[in-house]
Amino acid sequence: MTIHKYMTISKIFETFPHKSQKIAAMMTSFGLQCVGCGAATYETLEAGTLGHGMTEGQLEALIGRLNDILAEEQDLSKIMLTPRAAEKFIEIGKEEGLEKPMLRFGDQPGGCSGFEYVLDFSEGKTERDEVFESHGVEIHVDRGSLERLRGTEIDYTDGLRGAGFKVSNPNARSSCGCGNSQSY
Repeated sequence: MTIHKYMTISKIFETFPHKSQKIAAMMTSFGLQCVGCGAATYETLEAGTLGHGMTEGQLEALIGRLNDILAEEQDLSKIMLTPRAAEKFIEIGKEEGLEKPMLRFGDQPGGCSGFEYVLDFSEGKTERDEVFESHGVEIHVDRGSLERLRGTEIDYTDGLRGAGFKVSNPNARSSCGCGNSQSY
């Protein structure tokens, strides 16, 4: 199944919950700031984009990008970095004097939606850790949070709205408006 212009915003998110964070980010980057607005979920993708002054060409470009997201392979059993995120993490680690930096990834209670992500340098695997490898980076995750985090992809973005690591977690059911916390 693919996304088309006659799908409602709510139907898109209901149909593809495991890709909802990436879909929402893409829609927002195209100027659909109302993705999280309860009043807009009944609109079709076409009505939402054209109602925001976009052209048919921009609508078709958005649909193409959304379907590219759906086509991306996603291993829901692992925790992964994109190549760009791995490169940036290694670069930052080397600036900190670490020869082969390892990532400590987890979550902790906090924020307005319940949990906040934690990304830091790891000093090494503990007996409570599950270890993943992604694009040359070893990722350490405490087994206590593994089921909430399994399937997560960590990307790095650098744009007009700032730079930083962006977490896309298929297990997150909602997030706060600022994007810094989530609930499961």
